[in-house]
Amino acid sequence: MVSYSNLLTLLCGHCWDEVNKVGWVNTSPVSVADRLADAPAVRETILAAASAAREKAQAKARGETLEMGHSMSHAWVITGPPGSGRSIAAMAFAAALVCTDPVETGCGRCQSCQDVFADAHTDVVHIVPTELSIGIESMQTVRKEAAKLPTISPWRIIIIEDADRLTADAANSLLKTVEEPPEHTVIMMCTPSIDPEDFSPTLRSRCRHLFIPSPSTGEIVRILTTEQSVSREDAQLAAVASLHHVGRARRLLSDPENQKRRAAILHLAELVFHRDEVFKASLVFVRGVEKQIKSQAEEKNADELATLEQSLGKGGRGKGTQKVMEGGGGAFKELAEKQKKRTTRSIRDTLDLALVDLTGIYRDAVMAQSHAQVQLTHPDFEGLSRDLAAQVTGAGLVECLDAVAQCRERINLNVTPVIAFDGMFGRIRLACGVS
Repeated sequence: MVSYSNLLTLLCGHCWDEVNKVGWVNTSPVSVADRLADAPAVRETILAAASAAREKAQAKARGETLEMGHSMSHAWVITGPPGSGRSIAAMAFAAALVCTDPVETGCGRCQSCQDVFADAHTDVVHIVPTELSIGIESMQTVRKEAAKLPTISPWRIIIIEDADRLTADAANSLLKTVEEPPEHTVIMMCTPSIDPEDFSPTLRSRCRHLFIPSPSTGEIVRILTTEQSVSREDAQLAAVASLHHVGRARRLLSDPENQKRRAAILHLAELVFHRDEVFKASLVFVRGVEKQIKSQAEEKNADELATLEQSLGKGGRGKGTQKVMEGGGGAFKELAEKQKKRTTRSIRDTLDLALVDLTGIYRDAVMAQSHAQVQLTHPDFEGLSRDLAAQVTGAGLVECLDAVAQCRERINLNVTPVIAFDGMFGRIRLACGVS
């Protein structure tokens, strides 16, 4: 198999320096203030809220009553573009709330702070959905978690990522808890925006809003070089190629499959000019993604099935056990449906990220054609973007961008990915003047 570095060399004459030789390194504890240094307004809001919450908890311990004022709220909606670090901010907020250092709020050194950042704190419930939507059953569980008393900290903290996936019923189920939260509970919901299409307006009206801007290239480089043993050059390439998406920048550096997938989707922009080769390669690309995602899900699916079978008494003896197994058909069907939805979501998300990469190469071509002095999305593929700029008209490049956007939308509307990709590349070939 061709390595990613060699593949980049073949495609555009550049490669990341030993990009696949990535290892995690031990680092000194980082405080909440330092983690949020790139966003001063966010840092000040979070630390002010945590300080107010700490003062209230200290007053309660003394038998006094103290209002938290306007700095702190029991319900927050945290928004920002993809990869801006919404979950990072939420975890930093949680750490500041449970920090035990008597002087510095969110010190990063105490056991509570370290447990939060390791996603292992007993009083912080971190929900990361993997399915197409978040249903009412999940929110009923959240309500039970929110009602529990904290065990070792003054606060019980619920963090819900991708809250834009809440169904209407799920949002309504959560509403009462947000309206009248337990005194010890803080709920944080992360979502791209507070647009009614992304987040329930009724929930929004009960929450305090905190916007997280996209991190700068320098901040992502700092994060990556601190966490991983990579060069600044590789970290900078990952930062810009991921469109300042912190999580994806990490994966680009550490996962060879992500690296190869990015190179492959960008290579399709070149194959557009080679008769029907782009359609053949596109089919291989989509089928490859589907196969990989399904393969990755097999172990987890098998473990979930085994757990369900064990809970229903598989392997046991007696008529009672047999009846329970026979009556568990509904549970098996429900599990299979859940696993199918999770796999579908993973395939869609993976293809969508690839299409974002493809958008980037046409955007770079537009910038090259207009002689704009801006940072390229794919600087390691500059040769390809300049070739596109020379071969395709400005109107044609805009049409290419529209074709990719339409493909993303169609996949989200349940159009079969292979068909959506064929339609996209058909439009792109016409836009490029290829017959």
